[in-house]
Amino acid sequence: MKEIGLVLSGGGARGTAHIGVIQALEEFGVKPSRISGTSAGSIVGALYAAGYSPQEMLKIVTQVTIFNSVRPSLAPGGLLTMDGFRELLKKHLPADFGQLKLPLTVAAVELKIGQVTYFDSGELIPAIVSSCSIPGVFSPMIYRGVPYVDGGILDNLPAQPLYQKCDVLIASHCNRVTPWFDSTNMKIVIERSLLMAIGANTRHSKEMCDLVIEPHGLDKYSAFDIGKAKEIFDLGYKFTRENLKPAQLQKILD
Repeated sequence: MKEIGLVLSGGGARGTAHIGVIQALEEFGVKPSRISGTSAGSIVGALYAAGYSPQEMLKIVTQVTIFNSVRPSLAPGGLLTMDGFRELLKKHLPADFGQLKLPLTVAAVELKIGQVTYFDSGELIPAIVSSCSIPGVFSPMIYRGVPYVDGGILDNLPAQPLYQKCDVLIASHCNRVTPWFDSTNMKIVIERSLLMAIGANTRHSKEMCDLVIEPHGLDKYSAFDIGKAKEIFDLGYKFTRENLKPAQLQKILD
C-alpha cells in the first residue's frame, strides 16, 4: 500500500474548497495517510486527521463566523486576536498532535528569525493558531515563548515535510491567480498582490507533488468570506469530480 500525502494550502475562507476536494478524492477511493497544511489548510487538515468526514467538517466550518472567532486585540502587533477561534478549535480537536488519527504537519513562520517551522508534535491548537495569524490583521501567536505568524508567508503549500515520507503527494491549492479582477477596488488589488507574493513560494512545492488540484473560480471570494463556505466547498468538489480522471489518478497511485 502506497503512502499518500495530502498537502493543503492557506487561503482563508477559500480553504473550505479543500473539504470539497477531499470529499471528491474519497469518492475516487483515495484516502491520505499523512497531511500537511498552512493556515486554513492546517484547520482542514487537523479536522480530517482527527477523523471527521468531509460533511462533518463542512458543518463545523459553516458554524464559524467573524463574530464568534475573532476579537479586538489590546496588544500591539495586530488589530484582532483569535481567542474566540482558539475556543472553537478546542471544542472539535484534541489537545495534542499525538491524539490525532493521522499524522499532521502544520507550517508557521517564526517571526524573530524569519524561518518556517513545521509542527508535528506537542500542543495542537497553538500550532494551528500560529499558522493562521495573518500579520497586521491578527496579533502574532506567542508559542513556546516565540512569536509566530501565518505559515503562508514562507510556505503556503507545505509539501517539503512530507516529500521524503510519502510515495505519492497530492496538493490542494486554493489561491490560483487569474487575469480577471477589479483593478478599481483597492481591497481586491491589495489581496491580489499578497496572493501573488505568496504564490511565488508555492512553485517549488508544486514541483514536489504528483498531482496539484487548483479549483477554478475561487478568486472571486475574499479570504474573509466565511459566510460563503458552502459555495466554496461546492466549487472544490465539482472541480475535482469533473477534472480528475480515474485513469490519471490510477496511474499516479500505481
